[in-house]
Amino acid sequence: MATRHQARRAVVGLLYAYDLGNDGIEKFSEEILESDKIRNKQREFSLRLFNGTVENLEKIDEEIRKHLQSWDYEDVGKVEKAILRLGTYEIVIEGTERPIIINEAVELAKELADEKSPQFINGVLDAVGKPAKANEE
Repeated sequence: MATRHQARRAVVGLLYAYDLGNDGIEKFSEEILESDKIRNKQREFSLRLFNGTVENLEKIDEEIRKHLQSWDYEDVGKVEKAILRLGTYEIVIEGTERPIIINEAVELAKELADEKSPQFINGVLDAVGKPAKANEE
């Protein structure tokens, strides 16, 4: 049985494909999850995360942009963007505990992105969802 980590990794792949312009990826998400052996509760979990992220993309991207200090959002890599979007969705919309999501996102970045990505993702997600005042301290 797939773990939540494996389910999240599959969601990052779906979000990556979506960001590349494959808007119809939702139609194939079931097959993609099946090919990754994401089934039952983990499939429901994956689909909830993917669909929730896509449905809230504007709000999620706005939240991420607020915390990119010296970065232009358009310059963020697509894999990193997919991980940030998923993490932001889970922290801001789902209300999952920040340390759990940051740890998951950093692990995903270690597996899927370049060597500087884990630190970058950690910094951005640590600021996500916090009141503006907390970010100034």
